[in-house]
Amino acid sequence: MRALALALIACAGPAIAQVPCPHASEVTAAHLFGLWRAEFSGQGHAGTLLLEKHALYAESVSGTINRNGDRSKLAGDVEDGEFTLEESADGVHIAATWLGEVVEGSCGREIRGSWKAERDAQARDFVLRKD
Repeated sequence: MRALALALIACAGPAIAQVPCPHASEVTAAHLFGLWRAEFSGQGHAGTLLLEKHALYAESVSGTINRNGDRSKLAGDVEDGEFTLEESADGVHIAATWLGEVVEGSCGREIRGSWKAERDAQARDFVLRKD
């Protein structure tokens, strides 16, 4: 049985290695689906995002951010490596905006940029990393 398992792993290895890593400009909404960890510069963990396919717009995402039980809704997209996400506490009014770029070489698993609350004059740097 162990020999069979090792043989399956050996066969799967090359197939897994052939999965292409998209350039930042090739990342699509589908690459964004899943769980992301958000960190703000100097503050560490800022929340966990769950991004899914948007119900109305095929090339967009929607989801939620969870900050220790406080949840806000999210909607956005990525185009040519540029990431835009709007955050809303009530699902109607924009409370904050995430603007960033997919990090080249991250295979679409890291985004860096700035987060700005509508009520704040100053933006904060963020990093999103896909779990």
